[in-house]
Amino acid sequence: MFYHFAPVQGHTDAPYRHFHAFTYGSESIYYTPFIRLEHGALRPRDLKDFTSGLNDNQKLIPQIIFRDKDELSALVRLMIENGASEIDLNMGCPFPLQTGHGRGAATVANKDLAHDVAEIIANNPGITFSVKIRLGFSDADEWKNLIPELNKVEVSHIAVHPRVAKQQYGGQLILDSFKEILDQSKNPVVFNGEIHTPQDIDKVLNDFNGINGIMIGRGLLARPSLIKEYLSGKEWDKADRVEEMLKFHRLLLDYYSDTLCGDSQIISKIKPFWEYAEEEIGRKAWKAIKKASNMAKYNSAVALI
Repeated sequence: MFYHFAPVQGHTDAPYRHFHAFTYGSESIYYTPFIRLEHGALRPRDLKDFTSGLNDNQKLIPQIIFRDKDELSALVRLMIENGASEIDLNMGCPFPLQTGHGRGAATVANKDLAHDVAEIIANNPGITFSVKIRLGFSDADEWKNLIPELNKVEVSHIAVHPRVAKQQYGGQLILDSFKEILDQSKNPVVFNGEIHTPQDIDKVLNDFNGINGIMIGRGLLARPSLIKEYLSGKEWDKADRVEEMLKFHRLLLDYYSDTLCGDSQIISKIKPFWEYAEEEIGRKAWKAIKKASNMAKYNSAVALI
């Protein structure tokens, strides 16, 4: 069973991943936030994140996002040139800035692109590929264009978030469709979506016998100890979870204080740490952190936890 920390734009960059692995152990597989082309080249910030020395304490897989065969081919070539031996294909991003340009979950229904994806995977036997998908953009049957093509090649896994893009992160998970994919895929399948507690992990494993792993994104941002708790076989009480989260936060804050200049830069990087943690730290502290406009106010807000 494999445990994957889903990438989240604006959150899971190299410093966050490094200090998460340092604090909670490196049992998770980590991913870069999606890497895309800009004017035909890799964005410098994406390349910096992927090649950072902070990645040395974790298993890290770069994730790429694309809209057509040309973009995919170029990204695969560029990632190989920069040392990648594994590549994750983002065909699941639901955000309109990406789907509106034909990327992310908008690719799932594209029959021609599904064929191209399988062809590019087959033509790069030295690279281990994985795929992250949603059920589709607006129709929960759109995946039926993609899975038969992926069945023609070998990937390490297909991570499935069982919603369509138009649902974003709301509405019910469409679990019947996930079960269909699990039954029809010749490649290993990973479950992603609405995992917040150790009990949620148990339920997924009990409901879907035969899955290859669990992928968690927002649930780990809210409760960074979640996978460590599950693997230890003992759920931590909230006081212990928050104490460890504060240690993690202090490491990250110290890093940003040493490498960034001025309150505004530091606050812009550290405040997202708490975005999903309202339930863990309490609404009073969470709101105070959100409102903090300088480091003095920020530190006072964190002291409320």
